Amino acid sequence: MSTEPETTQKAGPGSPDPEVDPSTARDPREGTPDEGRVPGDEAVAGDATAEGTAAGDETVHDGEAAEGAGTGSEAGARDSGAAAKGSAKPDSSRDSGAGAEGSGEASAADVEDAGRGVAEAGAEDSSAGSGAGEGSDAGSGPGADADAGGAAGKMSEAEAELAAQRAERERIERRKAEKKGPVESGAKLSGRAADLLAAVRAVESGEKPAAAVFTSPEPEPARRRAAPEPVRRPGPVTAGAGAVPAAPAPETVQAVRQVLTAGGAPESLALPVATALGEGAADRLRADPWQLLHITGVRPEQADGFARALLGAESRPDDERRGRAFTVWLLEQAALAGHTSLEASALTSALALRGVPDADAALQSALAEGEALVFQDALEDPGTPAPAQESDGDGDEEETGEERPVRVLVGLERYALAEESLADGLARLINSAPGEHGTAEGWEQAAAAARGSAVELIRAVSGHGLVLHTGGEASRAEPARLLAGARALGLRAWAATHSPLGRDGFTELLRATDAGQGAPDAGRAPRAEGGPAGHARTGQGGDGVPGGAQSRAVATVAGLLSGAEGPGRDADGALDLDLLVVLDAPQLDVETAALLVESLPDGARLVLSGDPAVLWSVGPGRVFADLLAARVCPHIASRLPDPGPLGELVSGIGVGELTQVAAPGKEVVIVPVRDAGEAVHRTVQLVADSVPRAIGVPAEQTVVITPGHGGAAGTRVLNAALKERLNPGPGRFGGFDPGDRIAYSPVPGRTLPGRVVTADAEGLHLSCSGVPVVVPRERVEASVRHGWALTAHQAVGGRWPAAVVVLPGDAAQALSRPWVYTAFSRAGRHLSVVHGVEQALPRAVTEVPARPRTTRLPLLLAAQAAQAAQARTEEGAEA
Repeated sequence: MSTEPETTQKAGPGSPDPEVDPSTARDPREGTPDEGRVPGDEAVAGDATAEGTAAGDETVHDGEAAEGAGTGSEAGARDSGAAAKGSAKPDSSRDSGAGAEGSGEASAADVEDAGRGVAEAGAEDSSAGSGAGEGSDAGSGPGADADAGGAAGKMSEAEAELAAQRAERERIERRKAEKKGPVESGAKLSGRAADLLAAVRAVESGEKPAAAVFTSPEPEPARRRAAPEPVRRPGPVTAGAGAVPAAPAPETVQAVRQVLTAGGAPESLALPVATALGEGAADRLRADPWQLLHITGVRPEQADGFARALLGAESRPDDERRGRAFTVWLLEQAALAGHTSLEASALTSALALRGVPDADAALQSALAEGEALVFQDALEDPGTPAPAQESDGDGDEEETGEERPVRVLVGLERYALAEESLADGLARLINSAPGEHGTAEGWEQAAAAARGSAVELIRAVSGHGLVLHTGGEASRAEPARLLAGARALGLRAWAATHSPLGRDGFTELLRATDAGQGAPDAGRAPRAEGGPAGHARTGQGGDGVPGGAQSRAVATVAGLLSGAEGPGRDADGALDLDLLVVLDAPQLDVETAALLVESLPDGARLVLSGDPAVLWSVGPGRVFADLLAARVCPHIASRLPDPGPLGELVSGIGVGELTQVAAPGKEVVIVPVRDAGEAVHRTVQLVADSVPRAIGVPAEQTVVITPGHGGAAGTRVLNAALKERLNPGPGRFGGFDPGDRIAYSPVPGRTLPGRVVTADAEGLHLSCSGVPVVVPRERVEASVRHGWALTAHQAVGGRWPAAVVVLPGDAAQALSRPWVYTAFSRAGRHLSVVHGVEQALPRAVTEVPARPRTTRLPLLLAAQAAQAAQARTEEGAEA
């Protein structure tokens, strides 16, 4: 590695803003939950180990609430609730990644302080319409991303996406109503598993479960239900069909405000409380003050204070309402951390640590009220007969006294049923023959025209409904070759990426493939939005993707599902395509993956492609890693390495080695710094002077990546310094000026890079990868930030010719192998590392892998595979 390129810059902006509190580590505009730990893990001990540390941390959602809104919060910390004072504590760490296979499990230590991290540091999903103060909804509303054409009368992309999600929720509710028993798996159950199962059955029968759930009633053998036919959702939602939920009546909000005032809670919570609790919200809140925990950002201690103010002596730690609310809150925090469910033992341990005297009774109450679901998953091969049972010859089973080991999990309904729905949809793809699209000879000719791993990929796709493909940036040439070959056979083939930048880059790759040129030079990656040269797109199709016949075959996953991009839907509501290649597959959470899989028509082929070493999804689940671990479908591992010194460096990090590479062309430069102030100063020098002069990459095509938003070298401070140097201005439009690079979050979990065009009475006008977007002025503070500097999760899915990765000293605990891998691999031609963490960097690469997440998908897939194998055996016997 070389040292920093020469610079003539003697001084420049970059000293930390004294008003930025290093303890404010989170900003709900960005990020991901802690990979594998329930939020709050290590937070009580004062650790600031998130992707951001005490100096700044990535947040749970890319849709962020207004900074500073709410009591007890500052610079992005949203401690909105009753009687909270002071700034929030830093959140727990985000050692995100996709390196480990198999399903992770949260321990009691992971859960013991759940929620103190995400909620305390301000991670909030603004879907209630407000944050802890006057923060606006970052996930819905009229300011969502406009469609590509901007045609009047059409729903915006964000509204359409939310409407599609609501349709999925309704579908899940219908499926739940059709269930005749609890969600079951495994065979003979005993102990706590049987007790929890009995509790659910009692709830579904309309009876309150008797006595303690954790006694030992006699269980019944459990059998998994057969996978139902997927329910097709309607086609793209129109403006009239998917309206945003109506705001609560003013009198309802006023009544809630009075209750909040009586309990000493901020009046600013009135609107989100009224929205969350609906009609009669004031009466419900007065009868059960702990329902305040339904509001994102409110912490248990704040809800306790509110309850004491309203109930007086009647507020007791053993109150059933309190235990039930705490149970649901812990599960919500676990979902923010990436878990789809929690071990029952870990959950009860966390409840005990939160001051719930009878944790078992609290869990029983939540199950009885239907606020949580319980699952029992066999830990051994589902295809192996349970040793605890044997057949007596007449179809009944007799007990042998042995027990089959099970794992008892508790989860929120929306994530648990989405995971079941995803498993069913994947089983449909795996077990059904792909459609007769193209002849066998045609597929073989397409394979013969390819090279290397692309040959194996094309052959695998020709005969299977679901195929996994792994590899680095260079391996994207193989899905491009697959799409070119499929289109030549007459298939309606599409690709979907995580971000618009990824879409534009893959569009160029497709054009090069169609022209027979192979993969384009990494240095010619699409320019980041905001530069004078614009971007790489050459035209605009009606679906909002780059113009040109071939380029219309690429969309973003969000645009594909919302209907703003892509081929549209057929008469049955399925996507009108034969082959879908999903790039950046590690970024799929369970809900998005379930929507995507259930949208595919019968006979369609699905290819999930991605780099398993990058950070995992913002939302709960680890779909791609779980599928790789389950081994239920073909997996093609690319043998095409990323080229050059950057490829060598990143490949080493992926296997846990940080090696020094030869960089004769200054492809990799290390810039040592002593403190955060120097890190900001050197970063501005690199972006504005050194990299353009020595490397030839202009500032508009350079991205700055740092571990978090807050702190002395977080995105806020870096963006302020970069704006002062690159696009100074008074910030007339809510702190923005025309030409500013921005990061826009239309909904939680998504970040769209772009630039400011202008502003007027309608709001702030942006250009995001060529698509015009108007953000209403009331949503600007909640959903738009400057975008010269991003966090690693904001940068996932994009690639720039040059990247400057900033590692200030207070970021040491934020680092992990997946974070370093993701940040370093965003560079196409040049990488500068502003290095102030000393030995923490190599230690993170070698010793800090991805943290596990607790999911059910691997066992669900194994059970589906066992059922399919048994069905084939029975068919063979009958034949």
